[in-house]
Amino acid sequence: MATSSAPALAWGTRTYVMGVLNLTPDSFSDGGRYPTPEAALRQAQRMVAAGADLLDLGGQSTRPGAAEISASEEMARVLPVLALIRAAFPDGRGPLLSVDTFRAAVAEAALAAGAHWINDVSGGRREPELLQVVAAAGCPYVLMHSRGDSRTMDQLATYKAVTAEVGEELLRATERAVAAGVNTAQVIWDPGLGFAKTTEHNLTLVRELSQLRAAGFPLLVGPSRKRFIGAVLEEPRPRARLWGTAAVSALAISQGADVLRVHDVGPIAQTARMVDAVMRSQGLSLEG
Repeated sequence: MATSSAPALAWGTRTYVMGVLNLTPDSFSDGGRYPTPEAALRQAQRMVAAGADLLDLGGQSTRPGAAEISASEEMARVLPVLALIRAAFPDGRGPLLSVDTFRAAVAEAALAAGAHWINDVSGGRREPELLQVVAAAGCPYVLMHSRGDSRTMDQLATYKAVTAEVGEELLRATERAVAAGVNTAQVIWDPGLGFAKTTEHNLTLVRELSQLRAAGFPLLVGPSRKRFIGAVLEEPRPRARLWGTAAVSALAISQGADVLRVHDVGPIAQTARMVDAVMRSQGLSLEG
């Protein structure tokens, strides 16, 4: 089992930007845009040049209604790109590399190939064995809140108090991870904007993110081009939701977000730097 050598991030000192690199034909806003490993590498290099601290590689679409592929197909999409990026940024000079998967076999192979983080949209629900892989590697683990899967999550968006319930479910998922051997220092929470949430649920979560950050775990937020932004702005084109994404990103930082997962790295990296200058230069700590 590979052991993660990811450098520790300085939580609370600034906002980190994670660039989305979807290696899928069917993701909601950029599916099929990087059909070869070489095309994906060029996009990775563009995102790093634009200010990405991390890259999140995904081979399985998690949009509503997406069909699931096999673990072997997911690895065939992700591992060649991971290898190219590692080769293009030698000697630890490149971005941290995260792999977006809920499968234990994919996580294990990705870590062995040089990935630093695992980003699990299921929070360990889909394949609990993944938690043991993460525990053995000692790598950072993004534990996201979700319900159901891509085909059922829209029917599960029922809450009485969404922020409190998301926090409770994240805490229970964290307890399961710890029971599997994961150290709490590895865990990063993601409230799962857009996953089993209505537009109003998502807006409430953004407004109340500080309640989740108060639990003490670093917070990753992924608002990029999401459907709830399109609903508010009456904008059906995902790639035209940049300014809505920037607005949500700024609010998320003000509420304690530590990492922003986005497609449009350059504009959001500038947004984050500006909000950090306002929030953090006054000596305000965003630590929970």
